[in-house]
Amino acid sequence: MYDSSDIRKNLKILIDGQPWVVVDFQFVKPGKGTAFTRTRIKNMITGAVLDKTFRSGEKLEPAEVEQVSAQYMYHEGDQYWFMDNTSYEQFAVSAAQLGDQAQFLTENLVVNITMFQGQPVGIELPTFIEVQITKCEPGVRGDTATGGTKPATISSGALIQVPFHINEGDWVKVDTRDGRYVERINKR
Repeated sequence: MYDSSDIRKNLKILIDGQPWVVVDFQFVKPGKGTAFTRTRIKNMITGAVLDKTFRSGEKLEPAEVEQVSAQYMYHEGDQYWFMDNTSYEQFAVSAAQLGDQAQFLTENLVVNITMFQGQPVGIELPTFIEVQITKCEPGVRGDTATGGTKPATISSGALIQVPFHINEGDWVKVDTRDGRYVERINKR
């Protein structure tokens, strides 16, 4: 069992039989009365977000979740299909569970899937992915490498901002946490 003083970001707890993850928290010690922790938690199954307050000393039940390494295969409708790297079992994760992370999924990408009672409830992408630019306006003479940015579409379908010197067909490294261009890489 966790104590309310153990609350931190990404802590997974069980409330009414449902797994929740702490998105944000703030410890409050008022001048009068007992201390408490104000939290924002997200349901790992439905994606619902809730503001909840825990009194100091309150006990929390840990959610029994496991991390499974899986490879992304394809998507069909709003279902994204993955294969467990150890058991070769295939399973689907809904677009609602993936959220904005779906835009960075490329074929054969290895990710960590969070499982609760044998069902996938979340996904953890690698911090950086290497993708190819599929659509981009050509740079104009006079544009500098440090000057500004232009929109470009990557092979996963996401739209990112890249420097002017990046062209269609170039390979780039992208930060999946915020969709930011990191650097151009050589893939020959």
